[in-house]
Amino acid sequence: MASDLLSIGRSGVQAARIGLDVTAQNIANAGSTGYVRRSASFSEVASTGGAYRIGDLSLSGVRLDAMVRNADAFRQAEVRRTGSDVARAGAEVSGLQNLESAIEQSGVYDAIVGFESSLQQLTQNPTDTSLRASVIEKARTMVGTFQIAAQELDAAADGQQFLAKDGVTQVNRIAQELARTNARLSRASDASSDKTALLDQRDKLLEELSNYGNIATEFSNDGQVAVKLGGQGGLDLVTGNSAKTVGITLSTSDKTISFDVAGQTLALSGGSLAGQQLALAKGAQLKTDIDTLAKKIVDAFNGAQATGKDLDGNGGAAIFSGTSAATMTLAVQDGRKIATAPASSTVAGSRDATNLNAIRVALADVDPAGEMDKILFDVSGTLAGRNVTLGALQTIANTAKVALSAQSGVDLDQEAVNLVRFQQAFQASGKVMQVASDIFDTLLQIG
Repeated sequence: MASDLLSIGRSGVQAARIGLDVTAQNIANAGSTGYVRRSASFSEVASTGGAYRIGDLSLSGVRLDAMVRNADAFRQAEVRRTGSDVARAGAEVSGLQNLESAIEQSGVYDAIVGFESSLQQLTQNPTDTSLRASVIEKARTMVGTFQIAAQELDAAADGQQFLAKDGVTQVNRIAQELARTNARLSRASDASSDKTALLDQRDKLLEELSNYGNIATEFSNDGQVAVKLGGQGGLDLVTGNSAKTVGITLSTSDKTISFDVAGQTLALSGGSLAGQQLALAKGAQLKTDIDTLAKKIVDAFNGAQATGKDLDGNGGAAIFSGTSAATMTLAVQDGRKIATAPASSTVAGSRDATNLNAIRVALADVDPAGEMDKILFDVSGTLAGRNVTLGALQTIANTAKVALSAQSGVDLDQEAVNLVRFQQAFQASGKVMQVASDIFDTLLQIG
């Protein structure tokens, strides 16, 4: 009996020590990102009885059954899903803010208004060279702002493309890390603390990956994870200890991007890569709108200009050239070249402003200020809507994180209770061993 008590006491001491180690580990990592609270699961050690008592059980102490991670797979998946949505909306909002700044700070709208105003002032005295010079200067300013807008939009797109390329690099890095983690999980013992650490690493990598793209996961019994990028209907990224490579294609014409996995086209609906893709698509649309407006101004003005005569009685020459915002230039530097007089005028220095009015009517049909205002409203309205969406998604994501933290986070009060409980268990088991030793000594002295 004394020997049995020693064995039981010894197993109790070991169990209490393990419990103290786990509790200390929980307390030490209470503030660590991605750490999931552990608890030790114990089971009774039982063996069959002695000779001729095969059906009896002799309880022989306690043993460590498993190291349990208090993680809820559903809550973890919800955190990944909501985090992916927030990352997509955040990246899109950031890109839209850059686009809005690029257009607004270029001053295109004000330059268009100033140019139209200078033409209106010229109607008061078509032969005034100072007013004509003002029109040319306003035209030069407008052309410059269109060029600046094009350059700024390209710069904003280049920045988004750079972030997207870096994001793809990070996705490939995480995928390789997940594959290596899977390989180590396949060799780890179920009851080991090493396996729980690997599972923490796996879940942290999955959450990090979900910030770049929406993912779907499937877990095996040994903790390995298979990952699809692009959601449930997406493409296999990680399978066992192998990972595929994500690629990115950068368009040089419209600055948009597309993704693939091992050559197969990838469609993303979540994560920062999806947000950057949406922002770049919006930037391409805005760039097209501004280019179209610039071409309309060039064609309308030059078309009306060609039907009149300038201050020297010559036929109206093209004032602007170019087919886009970036290529739009001022072709004439002399204000006398503005064809304000009708083609029927036979004298130089005519005060007849018939063709000037025709130029203004042609521009009015284009309505450059109104069109530019629509472009500005488009980007600002889209940005405002995405900000509302982002706020709502952040609230949902924060709620999911709080729910996960409440379930898998470390409660210091509870851990303090566990410290006392396991300490008392350790002392009690030591007392059992002492009693067993005393009983054994007493039995020896009887003889």
